[in-house]
Amino acid sequence: MVNQSWLKLHPEDNLLVALRDLPAGEVITSGERTVTLSKEIKAKHKLAERDFAEGDKLYLYGVLVGKALEAIPSGGLIHTGNVVHAAETYQAKQGETHWEAPDVSRWQDRHFMGYHRKDGSVGTANYWLIIPLVFCENRNVETIREAMVDQLGYGRKEVRTVDISSLIKAYQAGADEATLRGIDPLAGKQENEKDQRVFPNVDGIKFLTHDGGCGGTRQDAQVLCELLAGYITNPNVAGATVLSLGCQNAQIPLLQAALSKRGAAGEKPVIYLEQQQSRSERDFIAEAVKKTFLALTKANHCTRAPAPLSALTLGLECGGSDGFSGLSANPVLGQVSDWLAALNGKPVLAEFPELNGVEQSLINRCRTPELAEKFAGLMRAYSDAAEAVGSGFKNNPSPGNIRDGLITDAMKSAGAARKGGTGPVADVLDYAEPVTQPGLNLLCTPGNDVESTTGLAGSGCNLIVFTTGLGTPTGNPIVPVIKMSSNTSLANRMSDIIDFDAGPVITGASSIEARAAQLLEFLVDVASGRQTTAAQRLGQDDFIPWKRGVSL
Repeated sequence: MVNQSWLKLHPEDNLLVALRDLPAGEVITSGERTVTLSKEIKAKHKLAERDFAEGDKLYLYGVLVGKALEAIPSGGLIHTGNVVHAAETYQAKQGETHWEAPDVSRWQDRHFMGYHRKDGSVGTANYWLIIPLVFCENRNVETIREAMVDQLGYGRKEVRTVDISSLIKAYQAGADEATLRGIDPLAGKQENEKDQRVFPNVDGIKFLTHDGGCGGTRQDAQVLCELLAGYITNPNVAGATVLSLGCQNAQIPLLQAALSKRGAAGEKPVIYLEQQQSRSERDFIAEAVKKTFLALTKANHCTRAPAPLSALTLGLECGGSDGFSGLSANPVLGQVSDWLAALNGKPVLAEFPELNGVEQSLINRCRTPELAEKFAGLMRAYSDAAEAVGSGFKNNPSPGNIRDGLITDAMKSAGAARKGGTGPVADVLDYAEPVTQPGLNLLCTPGNDVESTTGLAGSGCNLIVFTTGLGTPTGNPIVPVIKMSSNTSLANRMSDIIDFDAGPVITGASSIEARAAQLLEFLVDVASGRQTTAAQRLGQDDFIPWKRGVSL
């Protein structure tokens, strides 16, 4: 990217993007057009390249992203008061799927150190799961957590705690409000991991508490069991302990059936315990702890060994996006996606509400008519469900997105889709369906950050890259989530939650390809256990199953 103050992303665009704050009166020359700004345009926001009349179509990234609600002068700011969401229609008819794969010779012989499973998949981590089939078991899960985590050496690592003991002592000694205000609760001790894990080859025990399993529809219980089966069979998982009350909708046989559909992957060790068949809650918990401990002794036998990069299944996620996300972080990730696809790895693009407006370009990339039809069907069903409750994809951008330059859903989607690179679509998956095909996969999830990352892990991703322009602490219990910032200001301001900065692309200090190569090297280190992510260090284990209601 050229180091300049503004950018035209595509020859067909009639919007420009401010790369820095542009003062009123600044003159911009775009091709044969000269644009004079009548008002200040903040960085990340869009401005009109020419005069627009009411109803005129607005283009960014070469796609329709909105229509003018009123006359907008050349150089005028694009905002929610003068633009409304608009997107092109689409049909399930393929276009040209020819793809010139990038040169990946530099990565062809690269390996990461992973955990090899019997079904041929490779994990980037080795976790044991404790899973409740119903929310009634959440407290028992928490009791097991208290009994096992610290004693087995899985306490959090080097996380600064908020220590209020100094505040308590000062208050009890009669300190006034001014004195209390002057005490720093962050000046306490560091919380450190135990000196040594009892099971050094097991990266941790993860606890998937949730509010489902009963009281909802039978479809909710089925989807939950499919998702939990996906977590158990994820290559980052050695096995699981499943707690059932006994009378809920999400019955043990339902989970077992979901596991059996996954073939060899579903043959992992699973301990099933039903509380209504136990003598007491105390005995129930004690049995769960003992059986889990014995299973950990066997899970500890698995050690890391070299694996090709084709064994990576990479979840592509964005959240807290800004006007730079589609210019830096997302195309950097898109380049990595293309390299991985060319290596026969599996990049997975999710968040279907954030593909609104770019459907036809993705349909054109589908390898078969059946895949094109499935994608179009899922998108239409999702859109119709949102419209039926008085909402719609047009309501997807959050206040933070809008504040930082993403005015319409199509504008947001056009940038978000760049995470998927340019390669052909190898498969289209509904929520919780397992990823099996090398190449780019499309996975139906909400745009909701945690519901989407939860779904990516449930479909088999062993790494997730999460791009953000505003910042988010989001993580996942079993899959390392690498947070990549779209701008260096965010990376500096929230350095405790950001792992990788794509900001140099905006300033011109780095190209997309150069930054992507650095990102891929970082991913190899995370996959090999040589590097932990910020979310892992913070213990950010977010898990929210999608109930298939309308969630954008």
